[in-house]
Amino acid sequence: MAGQYDPLADDIAHIDDSRDHVDHSDGSSDVSYRDNLDDLGEKQDERFQDEPRMEQGDEDGIGYAVDSRRLRPRKKSKKILAVLIIIVVLAGLIGTFSAWAYSAPAYFAKSGNRHMVMDHVFNGTFNARSKYIDWVKEAQDGTFSHQDEHGNIVLSTVDSMNISSVLVNASLVLDSTGHRLYWNSFSLSADMQYVLLRTDYVKQWRYSSHANYWIHRLSDSSSFPLLTPTDPPTTAYAKWSPVSHSIAYVSNNDLYVIRANELGPGMKSIRVTDDGSASVFNGVPDWVYEEEVLSGDYALWWSPDAQSIAYLRSDESAVHDYTIQYYNPTNDAFTVHQYLSEMDMKYPKPGTPNPLVTVHTFSLATYQTTNSVEQAKKMLHWKGEMPVESRIISEVAWVAQDALLVKEIDRAARVGNVVLFQYGETDGKVVRTLGANGEEGEGGWIDHDQNVIPVANGQSGYLDIVPKDGYNHIALFSPLQSGEPIWLTEGEWEVTSIAGFDPLNNLVYFVAANPSIDRHLHSAVLPTSGYGDFNPQIVALTDTSQPGYYDVLFSPGARYYLLSYKGPEVPWQRLMETGEEGVNVLMEGNAELNVTLAEFMRPIVTRTTIESDGYELNMQIMTPPNFDTSGRKKYPVLIRVYGGPGSQMVNNMWGRDWHTYLACEKKYIIVLVDGRGTGFKGRKLRNPVTDDLGRWEVVDQVAGAREMAKRVYVDRTRIGIWGWSYGGYMTCKTVEADSGIFTLGMAVAPVTDWMYYDSIYTERYMSTPEQNPEGYHSSAVNNMTAFGKVDFLLAHGSGDDNVHFMNSATLLDKLTQSGINGWRFRMFTDSNHSMDKRNGYRQVFEWMNVFLEEKWGKGGTVHH
Repeated sequence: MAGQYDPLADDIAHIDDSRDHVDHSDGSSDVSYRDNLDDLGEKQDERFQDEPRMEQGDEDGIGYAVDSRRLRPRKKSKKILAVLIIIVVLAGLIGTFSAWAYSAPAYFAKSGNRHMVMDHVFNGTFNARSKYIDWVKEAQDGTFSHQDEHGNIVLSTVDSMNISSVLVNASLVLDSTGHRLYWNSFSLSADMQYVLLRTDYVKQWRYSSHANYWIHRLSDSSSFPLLTPTDPPTTAYAKWSPVSHSIAYVSNNDLYVIRANELGPGMKSIRVTDDGSASVFNGVPDWVYEEEVLSGDYALWWSPDAQSIAYLRSDESAVHDYTIQYYNPTNDAFTVHQYLSEMDMKYPKPGTPNPLVTVHTFSLATYQTTNSVEQAKKMLHWKGEMPVESRIISEVAWVAQDALLVKEIDRAARVGNVVLFQYGETDGKVVRTLGANGEEGEGGWIDHDQNVIPVANGQSGYLDIVPKDGYNHIALFSPLQSGEPIWLTEGEWEVTSIAGFDPLNNLVYFVAANPSIDRHLHSAVLPTSGYGDFNPQIVALTDTSQPGYYDVLFSPGARYYLLSYKGPEVPWQRLMETGEEGVNVLMEGNAELNVTLAEFMRPIVTRTTIESDGYELNMQIMTPPNFDTSGRKKYPVLIRVYGGPGSQMVNNMWGRDWHTYLACEKKYIIVLVDGRGTGFKGRKLRNPVTDDLGRWEVVDQVAGAREMAKRVYVDRTRIGIWGWSYGGYMTCKTVEADSGIFTLGMAVAPVTDWMYYDSIYTERYMSTPEQNPEGYHSSAVNNMTAFGKVDFLLAHGSGDDNVHFMNSATLLDKLTQSGINGWRFRMFTDSNHSMDKRNGYRQVFEWMNVFLEEKWGKGGTVHH
């Protein structure tokens, strides 16, 4: 389910460290970690009790820097006295509020006096710059490609970044009529003889698209089309082989292969399938597999030796149609269309037929000897295979030159198998069992992730991320037939991804959520023998003594990596070499952003934990500049929620968005609570919502609101909640719960009944309606009584292909039939789940601004 609504939505170059390095050793951070909320900002000195009012755009007003560690110089005796007082006060607070358990130093930011306006949210003022390295696995490790100012494709290496060689001269890439070709992406063949160019790109769903493809031969700078270009294009995917320059592609939902020795103008393709249609897909996923299983635009996989292709065939003939109506297909709202247009899409809902997905292989070696497509392709089966209508193929991966791994799980994601196929076999062997009686070892769902990585160091085996004692960790399965994991990591923390593998040094690089709101890079040793006596050997490669959220992009050989620091301070990037010595270059320091931030008022972000029914939940509080905790001023609290299974909102990522604007300009307190069901704290926190969405997550949001309501500086008549997508659902369910703590709710594009959402996502957490009828009823938004007790806002795009408009339409109908008045609704014509039509996205936030101003006004007002 889409839940991203971040309103803050380069070429590689050496950057001078001296210009972009930012030193935060002076404590100029706006992030704190606290045991409790009563000392939020302390009293912030008497200077901050009555900050001057400043109108929008007033650059000359007085701005106060809140820095708890560096106040004005005072006499030594006064400094000692102040320290003693603070120690006594903190000692009492720690004893009183032990439930707020996450403890770390607190820091306050120096703040400017410039006001933030809505334009700053949307015009990129606070966007952090970042660079991307497109590693070229076909060349020596450390080689990357990019396009220069002339559009040429050039290659550089980490060791000589300022020296580039032109791989493709853009002026020489011509179509069949001699006109220059323009492309939006490219890929290099494994032998570096050809470049595949994608042109005429047309987006379809979240990941999928269609395009025309051209092949550029480097030896003579000639170009020829993969297929005769069409308008609109029909090719959905094309992929070079991992050896030589064969190519597989999908056109009109059929799979084709061109062998390396036949590549050239007028080439002939091998048509592997011939049943592709609007409802049968070969080598690419249908909508629901693209959205909820594969998270990508392809369903074909070359074997490492390029002798075979595995692919999925999806038949959605029995899947029910859903019709989306469009009132105006243009970008001009004033263009008149007398009749609306319609789009039918296959959209399976809970309890209705899913696409029938089967696994197939095509052997080029067999085709070479038999010249028969039918003899070269096989459908794969295994003993104990689930009925095709009742299962999901969640992963397909080659784990050796001649070995294929397939994962299947049932629709409810409670049981599953991992099946191994050796070369030439059509009957596989179940080598691992998933679910409560298998690797998960308890209740809850089986995740649909794709984490399998073959071990390419001469030994037989592969890596996967598997639950260990309720936490996701890296396991080695060796030999391939083994079902017993050899654990490379362990502990009460979770691995989020395998980032790289170094076969020469037997090292696995991974990112871990340890603690859960951080992301740190680590390495682990891969055992080569003595598995029974092996103990995990883990080394942290980022500073785990400090809060940090890192992302990493390794080179194919894992010798180099682009390390991206994403918070809690301003993001930066460094290009680094593994080992203690080697390349360490600052790629982006965001110096200009630091200068910009120093001009503006800045909120304080506090990250802590609360307890709810014995569960420790992560919580984040953003408070306004010059925050007064004395209780003389009262502040509204707006809880921002997502809360979907496995998601996370509270983390150490840096960001400035609409919520920053609300804190700084409206003087609101913005709160996030990651309740039960959310991710990166183990299955114990995730599992309670199984078959029961919308219950315990609501309890935890209410707990967060009640905790805030205890604070003397909170206006208990102005506590609200808002969210988008699953967050919109959470908003509706929280309002429905009638806790008495919330007075306002804003829901954007919400699910209101899980019978309306797609089958694969919903049944993963709720089982099927037949298995869990009561759960589906209780999880729907049905009780309208409390909606008449709060200020409620609802928005939805009429063209939403993900969370259909009917969710809001039925909620509106229930409100009407129940006689509930006072709510506010706005439809965004033709907009999808992201509200992307005709300025819709910004208008959502502008409209909520108006609503909040009308219902709440500003915070930080003096209480009489």
